[in-house]
Amino acid sequence: MNEKPTLSDLSAFTTIIAHRSFRKAAEELGLSPSTLSHMMRGLETRMGVRLLNRTTRSVSPTEAGERLAAKLGPALRELDAALEAVDDFRGGPSGTIRINTSSIVIRRLLENAVPTFLARYPDVALDLVSDGRLIDIVADGFDAGIRLRESVPQDMIAIAFGGPARFVTVASPDYIASRGEPSTPQELSQHACIRLRMPSGKLYRWEFERRGEETVVDVSGPLTLDDTELMVEAAASDLGIAYVPQHLAQDYLRQGRLVAVLSDWCPEIDGLCLYYPGHRHVPAGLRAFIDILKEIDGKLSSSLPAPNIAHPSPAPASRR
Repeated sequence: MNEKPTLSDLSAFTTIIAHRSFRKAAEELGLSPSTLSHMMRGLETRMGVRLLNRTTRSVSPTEAGERLAAKLGPALRELDAALEAVDDFRGGPSGTIRINTSSIVIRRLLENAVPTFLARYPDVALDLVSDGRLIDIVADGFDAGIRLRESVPQDMIAIAFGGPARFVTVASPDYIASRGEPSTPQELSQHACIRLRMPSGKLYRWEFERRGEETVVDVSGPLTLDDTELMVEAAASDLGIAYVPQHLAQDYLRQGRLVAVLSDWCPEIDGLCLYYPGHRHVPAGLRAFIDILKEIDGKLSSSLPAPNIAHPSPAPASRR
C-alpha cells in the first residue's frame, strides 16, 4: 500500500457497508453514485485488495471488506466523539443529531419538542428516522433512540419522558350495539378483531393484565393492518375491535366515535425513554435535546395530566 487512504474514502466505505447500496450511501453523502463508485475503486487500488462485491442490484463487503469495516466503525465513532467534544467551547451546540424512533413518536415530538429545539439551537440539525423495528443504534450510526422503557436495552442510559403509556381496546358504538361487548379477553375470539402486522411480518398478539393476572390472546378477524393509526380509523368505521395506544384513540373516545372495552384489563405501563450508550461521549446537541424534553415534560406535568404516549411496537416478547 504505497498511499494511505483518505478519511473521506474510509468514511464513505463504512456508509456503503451500512446501507448495502451505492445509491443510498450516495444520497446520504451528497455525492453521485458514479463518484462514490470511483472513490471506492481508488480505495481498493490504494489498499491493494478488493473490498466490495458489486452486482447490478446490490453491494456487499468481501471478507477483507468486512474485516476493515469492523475495525473502522469504532474508530470513526471515536473520531466523531473527539470532534464533538469541542462543542462545549463553541458558541453553542452544532452538527447533526440522529435519533431512531417510530413515526408515531416523531409526530408527538413535532408538536413541541422539535420546534422548540430548532428555534433555540439553529446550528444543530435533527435527523429523525422512523423505524418500526428495534435496531442497534450504535451499529447503525445513531446518537440515540426512543422506545418504550421495557424495550430499551439494559446497557443503555434511559431518560424517561411523556408519562406512563397505555394500550386500550376500542370499538365503535354501532359495532358494540350489533355484536355486544366482550367482558374478558377470551371473549375476543367471538369478535371481529383488527389485527396488527409487525415490521417483522408477525401478527401482534394482544397482551392484557388485571390484578397480576396476565393473558395473551392471538386474535382473529377479517382485517389486518400495519399501522395503528389506521387501526383506530378502521374501528371508528365499525370494522371491529382494535388494540391501540391510548393517545391515538383519545379524540375518537372524546367525540363518542369509539368506546373503550376491557378497560380493567388495560393497565398503564412505563412510557417512552430516550436512550443512548453510556460508554460514548454524549454530543452537546443531544444533551440540549434531552434538556428540551425535560423542560417540556415539566411544563406539561405542572398544568395537565401527563399524556399517554406509546409506540406501536409491542414490548417484552411481543411489545418489543
